[in-house]
Amino acid sequence: MNAAKRLQIFTRLRDENPHPTTELEYRSPFELLVAVTLSAQATDVGVNKATRKLFAIANTPETILALGVDGLKHYIKTIGLYNSKAENVIKTCRILIEQHNSEVPQTREALEALPGVGRKTANVVLNTAFGQPTMAVDTHIFRVANRTGIAPGKTVLEVEKKLLRFIPREFLLDAHHWLILHGRYVCIARKPRCTACLIEDLCDYKHKTEL
Repeated sequence: MNAAKRLQIFTRLRDENPHPTTELEYRSPFELLVAVTLSAQATDVGVNKATRKLFAIANTPETILALGVDGLKHYIKTIGLYNSKAENVIKTCRILIEQHNSEVPQTREALEALPGVGRKTANVVLNTAFGQPTMAVDTHIFRVANRTGIAPGKTVLEVEKKLLRFIPREFLLDAHHWLILHGRYVCIARKPRCTACLIEDLCDYKHKTEL
């Protein structure tokens, strides 16, 4: 795929959705960090249901730490892997209080040093909470990047690096959200909705589907 096609693709995505954002509900960088940590192998809808109740009671490192692991589990037990996630969030709260003045750090290195926070989670927080042009490659973005030809790669890291290199700079801040939403609702895994796709004519996928 050439640069002209990529420019058209992201221009159309921006025109359709000028101000994209995550579907996770949050009101602070800390709430986003917790929500993204809980979202691994879970749906945003499921996480939002849990965090609405949790954040109404505790939404700072101090208040969640005060709940303790068992207290936190009560609020997130509907989410997959909740036992390990509860332990990681409590450990993270303690580190934020002791090492970061209860603030979410704004560097990848510091974020990835938190329990349960990998490269993808760090990228989401850096992009969505702090406006940094990072690319958090999840299963949706990995699929869309490869299927469309925007940035094919064999590994998540390879796709991430290609997206950062190939996407025109003016689109980088929001590209993460456009690609996730496109993969979640249009370029779905089993049978992409090609006839409902606004970039179908620009896509390199060879096995396009019809309704």
